[in-house]
Amino acid sequence: MADYAGTESVVGKPAHVVVAIPGGSRAGEVTVRIRGGTEAYIAYADQRIDAGTEVVVVADHGARSVSVAPL
Repeated sequence: MADYAGTESVVGKPAHVVVAIPGGSRAGEVTVRIRGGTEAYIAYADQRIDAGTEVVVVADHGARSVSVAPL
């Protein structure tokens, strides 16, 4: 899936939580395999998600910030 300027969208991609996400307005960090490599994103979720958990990206907020949900 491509968005503006021909870049690949992260929405719908699986991700790996590398820094626990506390939930709500507090962020953690995920890595996403995209564009031939792995990229890190600041991640938000409705609930706490522990490091090591596999998740899916549900929204892209720009500036390397995403919302995720457990698989």
